[in-house]
Amino acid sequence: MFIGHFAVGFASKRWAPDTSLGILFAAVQGPDLLWPVFLLLGIEQVRIAPGDTAMTPLEFVHYPWSHSLVMVCVWAVVAALLARSAPARDARAATRRALVVAAGVLSHWCLDAATHRPDLPLLPGGTARAGLDLWRSVPATVVVESLMYAVGVAIYLKSTRPLDGRGRWLPAALAVLLAALYAAAILGPPPPSVAAIAWTSIAGGLLFLALAAWADRHRVAAL
Repeated sequence: MFIGHFAVGFASKRWAPDTSLGILFAAVQGPDLLWPVFLLLGIEQVRIAPGDTAMTPLEFVHYPWSHSLVMVCVWAVVAALLARSAPARDARAATRRALVVAAGVLSHWCLDAATHRPDLPLLPGGTARAGLDLWRSVPATVVVESLMYAVGVAIYLKSTRPLDGRGRWLPAALAVLLAALYAAAILGPPPPSVAAIAWTSIAGGLLFLALAAWADRHRVAAL
């Protein structure tokens, strides 16, 4: 899943109004931010295999440290502790931010489990795999993710208001950019190499976080 994760990030602002959208995006993308680093380190493995699923040319061979259920739970706890320790308006706001961030990290595994074929490990070293294989159908995947995305963006826009002109157009530009990249990923050719996947994922992930934080600085919680 791609824009479905960002849908959760956008919507999360409703429950964590004092938290930057960049942080919320980092939470919902957490496992996918770790994954390309682990690929480059040789800890995890992916194979370019057009036709492995209808939706993506990638075969996720081995990725228990970034995407297994147990490790995603660990990453959620780590993310929550980091979020809880950051400066906040008061203890209640810090706790809420930590819970929303943890939920965002956990949502990543749940959404991947809905879309992947049964290749998501439950724990490192285990043989059990999860996956409902929504990716077997491109139209079904696009419809589900697009509806999620529209709802998520709408919740964000309703939960916040612009401070200035940038606050009006930056979130819209970010939403359009993500949707365009989603379409390009579906319609475009397979990536040339695993290294290209890793470096593009790292650069793209950091870019999205920066753009989200920038856009969100120009909006505040709606009254």
